[in-house]
Amino acid sequence: MAEPDLDNDKLDEAALAILSLTLHDGNRVWKGIDWSITDRLHAKELIHAPIGNAKSLALTEAGMARAEAVLAKFFAMRSDNPKRSEA
Repeated sequence: MAEPDLDNDKLDEAALAILSLTLHDGNRVWKGIDWSITDRLHAKELIHAPIGNAKSLALTEAGMARAEAVLAKFFAMRSDNPKRSEA
């Protein structure tokens, strides 16, 4: 996958929002993505079966293509946006 010029502020906000879905014990969140999300991604055939002891997930070809499209659509820096996030 080519490295697009991404808006890190948008990515950080999206990651924070996703982390908040696992909120428990007041202000604690889990480091990983909620299992219901991985179950839905698997049902959509975007990742391979998330069951097992592995701490990582494998994207399908469709998942790789969708991830690239979503990054470009929602998080790519636009040329008309003068603000650039630091890497």
